[in-house]
Amino acid sequence: MGYRLRLFAFFILDSFIVVTSIFLGFLIMNPGGQFYAIPTLILSAVTLLVSHHVAAYFFHLYDRIWSVASVNELLTIVYSVTISIGAASIIQYIVHSEIFFRVMAVTWMIHIIAIGGSRFTLRVLNEQKMQHGQIHKHRALIVGAGQAGTILAKQMRQSINSNLIPVAFVDDDIKKLKLKILGITVQGMIKDIPKVVEINAIDHIIIAIPSLKKSEIQSIFEQCSKTNAKVKIMPSIEAVMTGKLSVNEMREVKIEDLLGREEVELDMNSISDKLTGKIILVTGAGGSIGSEICRQVLKFKPRKIYLLGHGENSIYQIDMELRENMPLETEIIPLIADIQDRNRIFDIVSECRPDVIYHAAAHKHVPLMEYNPIEAVKNNIFGTKNVAEAADTFGVGYFVMISTDKAVNPPNVMGATKRFAEMVVQNLAKESKTKFAAVRFGNVLGSRGSVIPLFKKQIAQGGPVTVTDPEMTRYFMTIPEASRLVIQAGTLANNGRIFVLDMGEPVKIVDLAKDIIRLSGYTEDEIKIEFTGIRPGEKLYEELLNENEIQSSHVFPKIHIGKATPINKEEMNKILECLLEMTEDNLKHTLIKIANKESIVNKKNMTTV
Repeated sequence: MGYRLRLFAFFILDSFIVVTSIFLGFLIMNPGGQFYAIPTLILSAVTLLVSHHVAAYFFHLYDRIWSVASVNELLTIVYSVTISIGAASIIQYIVHSEIFFRVMAVTWMIHIIAIGGSRFTLRVLNEQKMQHGQIHKHRALIVGAGQAGTILAKQMRQSINSNLIPVAFVDDDIKKLKLKILGITVQGMIKDIPKVVEINAIDHIIIAIPSLKKSEIQSIFEQCSKTNAKVKIMPSIEAVMTGKLSVNEMREVKIEDLLGREEVELDMNSISDKLTGKIILVTGAGGSIGSEICRQVLKFKPRKIYLLGHGENSIYQIDMELRENMPLETEIIPLIADIQDRNRIFDIVSECRPDVIYHAAAHKHVPLMEYNPIEAVKNNIFGTKNVAEAADTFGVGYFVMISTDKAVNPPNVMGATKRFAEMVVQNLAKESKTKFAAVRFGNVLGSRGSVIPLFKKQIAQGGPVTVTDPEMTRYFMTIPEASRLVIQAGTLANNGRIFVLDMGEPVKIVDLAKDIIRLSGYTEDEIKIEFTGIRPGEKLYEELLNENEIQSSHVFPKIHIGKATPINKEEMNKILECLLEMTEDNLKHTLIKIANKESIVNKKNMTTV
């Protein structure tokens, strides 16, 4: 129906209702038919008719979509009718010096019932129409019968574009059990999800509790995984509170949601002081961590960001991405360079004069470095030495090195080279005006070469998913969280400190594999898990800090400092001179021996920030 035709239809309908309601009100209150008041009633009817249409225009009564009407629309009707009745009563008083209060009160009631009834009939007809179209809709269970769940259910029922229809709620609030919300029953608690799904033939489960902690999402997902229903989650509490929530904004549950740890809140003001209007250099800017550091830094509107990397394609990609969201205050300069090229690195730092260097360039794959120890030494140790000494030489304010939990008691080449790189930075910090720091963290979700993309690829190929050992555990964090931690460490950098994030509880890799299989819509019967054995250089468990190394007081939540004392500068320089002349076997042995001897001493010297 066109707008003009729709407007005309409502105009005629309301005119009939207005005129009929006042005469009907008169007959109800005057069953004897006192016709001496007919002239007054005609005048009141005309006044009521005119005032109604004026109020309808003012409140946009004819411009609303009544097929999805709600309480707000009902209040609009009440306002319009009340104003028009009031206007008619004033005319009665002016003409006859009296008001037919009882007649006008009944007219008011009839008017509201008739106008409201006509509008809400359209909503009922629309819902009936949608009910008939439910053959093409999927049946949904909403987890959470609060404000967010109610809004979501309402949108599902009213949205023509939604392919979901809510048929049940579950909620752990005992007071809500068996109650109906929008005609939908709260059929149980979260532990009852498998039973409710089976009884109601549920196709989709929507988690609609925006305030959930990640540990709580994990427990809900465990119940959901006992069913064959697809699981989705509502975006955020902001989406609900700002009214931006849409059925189409539901997203799949991600593995990040199931880690059971909350991301660290950082001191954005102190970070802003160090970055806004400053010159920043990021090495390894094309990598997973380096590129995310660039994204996070860009938010603080630095004067310049230098993107340094060895891979042309990766630097090109992050350069193009950042330019799409580049603040006017910021200049982005891509640099192709190898950190092993000492002269090139010194020329760059001399010319750029950065205020802060984030050193993320490194070889990080444990098994690969076991086969290529010389390359690990050249890149991770000597490359770091080049960048750090350039920072010292040219007076860079802050230098933050990206390290790893694998640098703790390392049994492999990669971890040993990263610990040795930490010692290079620590020794420089003793005499330099540059404030040096290193940041250790665990495995990063979704980074290149990490286990999760591998699992997803194996699942897409039909399995099996390969896990090295059923008891293998790792610490995990998200790429943005790791990058924010690095940036925060830059504000706390001093005296070669080594920062370690309290990463919560370690995660079993086999449990991670099971979660990813379920998130991909499969069961463990469909996608098998195969154990392949620990690879060269791998540890069954990773280490960060134990309870004896954590003190009760701290300056910054969840960030710890390991006061690791490196070997002295003279001894370190002698070792560095010999490293590249050693055979690969001697090189491995020497690196690991030095790193482990030093780390055993350091376990006695830990403090917490």
